[in-house]
Amino acid sequence: MLGRGPVEARPEVRIGRSDVGRRVSVRRVDSVADGRPVFRDVIGVLTSWDGAGLTVEPRTGGPVRFAEELLVAGKPVPAFPARRAAAPAATPEALQRTASRGWPAVEREQLGEWTLRAAAGFTKRANSVQALGDPGLPLDEALARADAWYAARGLPLHAEVTVPGSPDGLDALLGPAITPTLVRTAPLGALARAGRPADVRLSRTAGPEWLPLYGLADDDPARAAALRVLHGGPSVWFARVEGPDSAPLAIGRAAVDGPWACFSAIETAPAARRRGLATAVMAALAARAAEEGATGAYLQVEADNAGAIALYDGLGFTTSHTYHYARLPQR
Repeated sequence: MLGRGPVEARPEVRIGRSDVGRRVSVRRVDSVADGRPVFRDVIGVLTSWDGAGLTVEPRTGGPVRFAEELLVAGKPVPAFPARRAAAPAATPEALQRTASRGWPAVEREQLGEWTLRAAAGFTKRANSVQALGDPGLPLDEALARADAWYAARGLPLHAEVTVPGSPDGLDALLGPAITPTLVRTAPLGALARAGRPADVRLSRTAGPEWLPLYGLADDDPARAAALRVLHGGPSVWFARVEGPDSAPLAIGRAAVDGPWACFSAIETAPAARRRGLATAVMAALAARAAEEGATGAYLQVEADNAGAIALYDGLGFTTSHTYHYARLPQR
Protein backbone atom coordinates (compact mmCIF):
# COMPACT_ATOMS: atom_id res chain seq x y z
CA MET A 1 0.00 0.00 0.00
CA LEU A 2 2.98 2.30 0.28
CA GLY A 3 4.37 4.28 -2.61
CA ARG A 4 1.08 4.47 -4.51
CA GLY A 5 1.98 7.82 -6.00
CA PRO A 6 0.80 11.31 -5.07
CA VAL A 7 -2.26 11.77 -2.92
CA GLU A 8 -4.13 13.32 -5.84
CA ALA A 9 -3.91 9.98 -7.68
CA ARG A 10 -5.56 7.97 -4.90
CA PRO A 11 -9.32 7.81 -5.56
CA GLU A 12 -10.19 7.00 -1.94
CA VAL A 13 -8.47 10.16 -0.70
CA ARG A 14 -10.98 12.97 -0.95
CA ILE A 15 -9.21 15.46 1.28
CA GLY A 16 -6.23 17.74 0.74
CA ARG A 17 -4.21 20.41 2.48
CA SER A 18 -7.05 22.86 1.92
CA ASP A 19 -9.10 20.79 4.40
CA VAL A 20 -6.91 21.65 7.39
CA GLY A 21 -9.27 22.78 10.15
CA ARG A 22 -12.12 20.51 9.10
CA ARG A 23 -13.36 17.31 10.77
CA VAL A 24 -12.27 14.30 8.72
CA SER A 25 -12.21 10.52 8.68
CA VAL A 26 -8.93 8.98 7.53
CA ARG A 27 -7.50 5.51 7.10
CA ARG A 28 -3.76 5.00 7.29
CA VAL A 29 -1.22 2.19 7.27
CA ASP A 30 -0.35 1.75 10.93
CA SER A 31 2.09 -1.16 10.67
CA VAL A 32 2.98 -4.23 8.63
CA ALA A 33 2.37 -7.78 9.93
CA ASP A 34 3.30 -10.92 8.04
CA GLY A 35 4.04 -8.82 5.02
CA ARG A 36 0.59 -7.22 5.01
CA PRO A 37 -0.38 -3.69 5.99
CA VAL A 38 -2.43 -3.13 9.14
CA PHE A 39 -4.86 -0.25 8.76
CA ARG A 40 -6.14 2.15 11.41
CA ASP A 41 -9.00 4.61 11.13
CA VAL A 42 -9.29 7.90 12.98
CA ILE A 43 -11.97 10.60 13.03
CA GLY A 44 -11.13 14.07 14.26
CA VAL A 45 -9.99 17.55 13.30
CA LEU A 46 -7.26 17.72 10.65
CA THR A 47 -5.00 20.22 12.41
CA SER A 48 -2.01 20.11 10.06
CA TRP A 49 -0.79 18.77 6.74
CA ASP A 50 2.72 19.68 5.70
CA GLY A 51 5.89 18.12 4.37
CA ALA A 52 6.26 16.07 7.55
CA GLY A 53 2.80 14.50 7.24
CA LEU A 54 -0.72 14.85 8.61
CA THR A 55 -2.01 15.42 12.13
CA VAL A 56 -5.54 14.47 13.15
CA GLU A 57 -6.87 15.20 16.65
CA PRO A 58 -9.49 12.59 17.60
CA ARG A 59 -11.96 12.73 20.44
CA THR A 60 -9.52 11.29 22.96
CA GLY A 61 -5.98 10.00 23.12
CA GLY A 62 -3.98 12.89 21.75
CA PRO A 63 -2.93 13.86 18.21
CA VAL A 64 -2.33 11.17 15.58
CA ARG A 65 0.52 12.10 13.22
CA PHE A 66 1.64 10.05 10.23
CA ALA A 67 3.47 10.44 6.93
CA GLU A 68 1.50 11.38 3.83
CA GLU A 69 2.58 8.20 2.07
CA LEU A 70 0.70 6.16 4.70
CA LEU A 71 -2.63 7.81 3.89
CA VAL A 72 -4.96 5.27 2.27
CA ALA A 73 -8.36 7.01 2.39
CA GLY A 74 -9.86 10.20 3.72
CA LYS A 75 -12.96 12.34 3.50
CA PRO A 76 -14.57 15.27 5.30
CA VAL A 77 -17.28 14.29 7.80
CA PRO A 78 -20.04 16.25 9.55
CA ALA A 79 -19.62 17.83 12.96
CA PHE A 80 -19.94 15.57 15.98
CA PRO A 81 -23.63 14.91 16.76
CA ALA A 82 -23.80 16.42 20.24
CA ARG A 83 -26.37 14.76 22.47
CA ARG A 84 -29.14 16.64 24.18
CA ALA A 85 -28.29 17.10 27.84
CA ALA A 86 -28.79 19.77 30.46
CA ALA A 87 -25.87 21.94 31.44
CA PRO A 88 -24.15 20.50 34.53
CA ALA A 89 -24.88 22.00 37.92
CA ALA A 90 -22.21 24.31 39.31
CA THR A 91 -22.06 26.91 42.06
CA PRO A 92 -20.93 30.42 41.11
CA GLU A 93 -17.66 29.81 42.98
CA ALA A 94 -16.97 26.56 41.14
CA LEU A 95 -17.78 28.10 37.77
CA GLN A 96 -15.54 31.11 38.45
CA ARG A 97 -12.64 28.80 39.31
CA THR A 98 -13.27 26.83 36.12
CA ALA A 99 -13.26 30.10 34.19
CA SER A 100 -9.93 31.06 35.71
CA ARG A 101 -8.40 27.81 34.46
CA GLY A 102 -9.82 28.46 31.02
CA TRP A 103 -8.21 31.93 30.84
CA PRO A 104 -5.07 31.29 32.89
CA ALA A 105 -2.82 34.10 34.05
CA VAL A 106 0.90 33.93 33.40
CA GLU A 107 1.60 34.30 37.13
CA ARG A 108 -0.57 32.86 39.89
CA GLU A 109 -0.13 32.83 43.64
CA GLN A 110 -2.50 31.70 46.38
CA LEU A 111 -3.50 33.88 49.28
CA GLY A 112 -5.57 31.46 51.29
CA GLU A 113 -8.46 30.60 48.98
CA TRP A 114 -7.93 33.75 46.92
CA THR A 115 -5.86 33.64 43.73
CA LEU A 116 -3.55 36.48 42.70
CA ARG A 117 -3.24 36.61 38.92
CA ALA A 118 -1.00 38.66 36.61
CA ALA A 119 -0.33 38.68 32.87
CA ALA A 120 1.47 41.94 32.00
CA GLY A 121 -1.84 43.81 32.04
CA PHE A 122 -3.56 41.71 29.35
CA THR A 123 -7.25 41.73 30.41
CA LYS A 124 -8.57 42.36 33.90
CA ARG A 125 -9.54 38.70 34.21
CA ALA A 126 -5.88 37.65 34.06
CA ASN A 127 -4.68 40.62 36.14
CA SER A 128 -6.92 40.59 39.18
CA VAL A 129 -7.23 38.87 42.49
CA GLN A 130 -10.00 36.28 42.34
CA ALA A 131 -11.54 36.99 45.72
CA LEU A 132 -13.42 33.76 46.36
CA GLY A 133 -13.66 32.18 49.79
CA ASP A 134 -11.41 32.91 52.75
CA PRO A 135 -8.02 34.59 52.18
CA GLY A 136 -6.83 33.38 55.59
CA LEU A 137 -6.43 36.96 56.82
CA PRO A 138 -8.72 39.82 57.78
CA LEU A 139 -10.00 41.39 54.57
CA ASP A 140 -8.08 44.65 54.97
CA GLU A 141 -4.82 42.76 55.55
CA ALA A 142 -5.50 40.46 52.61
CA LEU A 143 -6.08 43.43 50.33
CA ALA A 144 -2.88 45.09 51.55
CA ARG A 145 -0.94 41.88 50.84
CA ALA A 146 -2.48 41.65 47.39
CA ASP A 147 -1.84 45.33 46.71
CA ALA A 148 1.86 44.87 47.43
CA TRP A 149 2.00 41.84 45.14
CA TYR A 150 0.55 43.80 42.23
CA ALA A 151 2.64 46.89 42.97
CA ALA A 152 5.78 44.75 42.66
CA ARG A 153 4.67 43.94 39.11
CA GLY A 154 3.78 47.49 38.17
CA LEU A 155 0.07 46.72 38.14
CA PRO A 156 -2.90 48.17 40.01
CA LEU A 157 -4.88 45.92 42.30
CA HIS A 158 -8.16 44.90 40.73
CA ALA A 159 -10.35 42.58 42.78
CA GLU A 160 -12.80 40.29 41.03
CA VAL A 161 -15.89 40.40 43.22
CA THR A 162 -18.32 37.55 42.55
CA VAL A 163 -21.98 37.77 43.60
CA PRO A 164 -22.55 35.40 45.30
CA GLY A 165 -19.15 33.99 46.21
CA SER A 166 -16.88 36.76 47.45
CA PRO A 167 -16.66 37.51 51.20
CA ASP A 168 -19.26 39.73 52.79
CA GLY A 169 -17.90 43.20 53.43
CA LEU A 170 -15.33 43.13 50.60
CA ASP A 171 -17.10 45.74 48.48
CA ALA A 172 -17.11 48.17 51.40
CA LEU A 173 -13.29 48.23 51.34
CA LEU A 174 -13.07 48.87 47.61
CA GLY A 175 -13.93 51.65 45.20
CA PRO A 176 -16.83 51.74 42.74
CA ALA A 177 -17.72 48.68 40.71
CA ILE A 178 -15.97 48.45 37.33
CA THR A 179 -17.14 46.39 34.33
CA PRO A 180 -20.21 44.61 35.75
CA THR A 181 -20.29 41.23 34.00
CA LEU A 182 -22.85 38.46 33.56
CA VAL A 183 -21.78 34.82 33.65
CA ARG A 184 -24.16 32.90 31.40
CA THR A 185 -24.60 29.18 30.85
CA ALA A 186 -26.39 26.97 28.32
CA PRO A 187 -26.67 23.31 27.35
CA LEU A 188 -23.87 22.55 24.91
CA GLY A 189 -25.82 20.18 22.67
CA ALA A 190 -28.37 22.79 21.61
CA LEU A 191 -25.57 25.28 20.91
CA ALA A 192 -23.79 22.75 18.70
CA ARG A 193 -26.89 22.53 16.50
CA ALA A 194 -27.51 26.27 16.31
CA GLY A 195 -27.36 28.51 13.28
CA ARG A 196 -26.78 28.00 9.59
CA PRO A 197 -23.87 25.90 8.34
CA ALA A 198 -20.65 27.75 7.51
CA ASP A 199 -17.14 26.68 6.62
CA VAL A 200 -15.66 27.02 10.09
CA ARG A 201 -12.04 25.92 10.50
CA LEU A 202 -10.64 24.76 13.86
CA SER A 203 -7.06 24.91 15.08
CA ARG A 204 -5.04 24.53 18.24
CA THR A 205 -3.30 27.86 17.81
CA ALA A 206 -4.36 31.46 17.27
CA GLY A 207 -2.37 31.97 14.08
CA PRO A 208 -1.53 35.18 12.24
CA GLU A 209 -4.84 35.02 10.38
CA TRP A 210 -6.79 34.91 13.69
CA LEU A 211 -5.05 37.45 15.88
CA PRO A 212 -5.72 40.70 13.92
CA LEU A 213 -9.50 40.33 14.19
CA TYR A 214 -9.09 39.74 17.90
CA GLY A 215 -7.21 43.04 18.03
CA LEU A 216 -3.79 41.82 19.16
CA ALA A 217 -1.18 43.79 17.23
CA ASP A 218 2.37 42.61 16.55
CA ASP A 219 3.79 45.52 18.53
CA ASP A 220 1.48 45.16 21.54
CA PRO A 221 3.75 45.24 24.64
CA ALA A 222 1.61 42.55 26.27
CA ARG A 223 1.64 40.29 23.18
CA ALA A 224 3.81 37.54 24.68
CA ALA A 225 1.67 37.37 27.81
CA ALA A 226 -1.51 37.52 25.74
CA LEU A 227 -0.46 34.54 23.63
CA ARG A 228 0.26 32.54 26.77
CA VAL A 229 -3.18 33.36 28.17
CA LEU A 230 -4.98 32.64 24.90
CA HIS A 231 -3.28 29.28 24.47
CA GLY A 232 -3.52 28.30 28.14
CA GLY A 233 -6.20 26.04 29.49
CA PRO A 234 -6.98 22.33 29.58
CA SER A 235 -8.04 21.90 25.91
CA VAL A 236 -8.13 25.06 23.84
CA TRP A 237 -9.57 25.41 20.33
CA PHE A 238 -9.67 28.39 17.99
CA ALA A 239 -12.19 28.82 15.21
CA ARG A 240 -12.41 31.05 12.17
CA VAL A 241 -14.53 31.62 9.08
CA GLU A 242 -12.37 32.80 6.21
CA GLY A 243 -13.33 35.33 3.57
CA PRO A 244 -12.35 35.25 -0.13
CA ASP A 245 -8.92 36.72 0.67
CA SER A 246 -8.35 34.22 3.54
CA ALA A 247 -8.75 36.98 6.11
CA PRO A 248 -11.14 35.83 8.85
CA LEU A 249 -14.70 37.11 8.83
CA ALA A 250 -15.41 35.69 12.29
CA ILE A 251 -13.38 34.06 15.05
CA GLY A 252 -13.86 32.43 18.42
CA ARG A 253 -12.12 30.47 21.16
CA ALA A 254 -13.24 27.66 23.44
CA ALA A 255 -11.47 26.08 26.41
CA VAL A 256 -12.81 22.63 27.30
CA ASP A 257 -12.48 21.66 30.95
CA GLY A 258 -14.30 18.45 31.88
CA PRO A 259 -18.06 19.00 31.53
CA TRP A 260 -17.69 22.70 30.68
CA ALA A 261 -16.62 24.67 27.61
CA CYS A 262 -15.74 28.34 28.03
CA PHE A 263 -16.45 30.56 25.01
CA SER A 264 -14.49 33.76 24.51
CA ALA A 265 -13.04 36.06 21.84
CA ILE A 266 -16.18 35.79 19.68
CA GLU A 267 -15.59 38.49 17.08
CA THR A 268 -17.05 39.28 13.66
CA ALA A 269 -15.55 41.66 11.11
CA PRO A 270 -17.79 44.75 10.77
CA ALA A 271 -18.56 44.07 7.09
CA ALA A 272 -19.64 40.49 7.86
CA ARG A 273 -22.03 41.12 10.72
CA ARG A 274 -25.68 39.97 10.80
CA ARG A 275 -24.88 36.90 8.71
CA GLY A 276 -24.95 34.36 11.53
CA LEU A 277 -21.18 33.83 11.49
CA ALA A 278 -20.70 34.28 15.24
CA THR A 279 -23.34 31.62 15.83
CA ALA A 280 -21.68 29.31 13.31
CA VAL A 281 -18.32 29.73 15.04
CA MET A 282 -19.82 28.96 18.44
CA ALA A 283 -21.70 25.94 17.05
CA ALA A 284 -18.50 24.48 15.58
CA LEU A 285 -16.61 25.00 18.82
CA ALA A 286 -19.51 23.53 20.78
CA ALA A 287 -19.55 20.40 18.59
CA ARG A 288 -15.84 19.87 19.19
CA ALA A 289 -16.27 20.42 22.95
CA ALA A 290 -19.12 17.90 22.95
CA GLU A 291 -16.86 15.44 21.14
CA GLU A 292 -14.47 15.76 24.08
CA GLY A 293 -17.27 15.04 26.55
CA ALA A 294 -18.48 18.50 27.61
CA THR A 295 -22.20 19.08 28.13
CA GLY A 296 -22.31 22.71 29.31
CA ALA A 297 -21.32 26.05 27.81
CA TYR A 298 -20.54 29.25 29.66
CA LEU A 299 -19.32 32.71 28.77
CA GLN A 300 -18.82 36.10 30.33
CA VAL A 301 -20.42 39.19 28.83
CA GLU A 302 -20.36 42.77 30.05
CA ALA A 303 -23.73 43.80 31.42
CA ASP A 304 -24.05 46.79 29.07
CA ASN A 305 -23.35 44.81 25.87
CA ALA A 306 -26.96 44.62 24.74
CA GLY A 307 -26.17 43.23 21.29
CA ALA A 308 -24.13 40.30 22.59
CA ILE A 309 -26.67 39.57 25.33
CA ALA A 310 -29.45 39.40 22.73
CA LEU A 311 -27.37 36.97 20.64
CA TYR A 312 -26.73 34.75 23.65
CA ASP A 313 -30.39 34.91 24.70
CA GLY A 314 -31.29 33.47 21.31
CA LEU A 315 -28.78 30.65 21.80
CA GLY A 316 -30.34 29.59 25.10
CA PHE A 317 -27.94 31.20 27.57
CA THR A 318 -29.24 32.26 30.97
CA THR A 319 -27.49 34.15 33.75
CA SER A 320 -25.87 32.08 36.48
CA HIS A 321 -24.39 34.93 38.50
CA THR A 322 -22.56 38.22 38.17
CA TYR A 323 -19.19 39.66 39.02
CA HIS A 324 -17.45 43.00 38.79
CA TYR A 325 -14.03 44.48 39.37
CA ALA A 326 -13.09 47.12 41.90
CA ARG A 327 -9.90 48.83 43.02
CA LEU A 328 -8.67 50.04 46.36
CA PRO A 329 -9.56 53.72 46.74
CA GLN A 330 -5.84 54.62 46.78
CA ARG A 331 -2.49 52.90 47.12
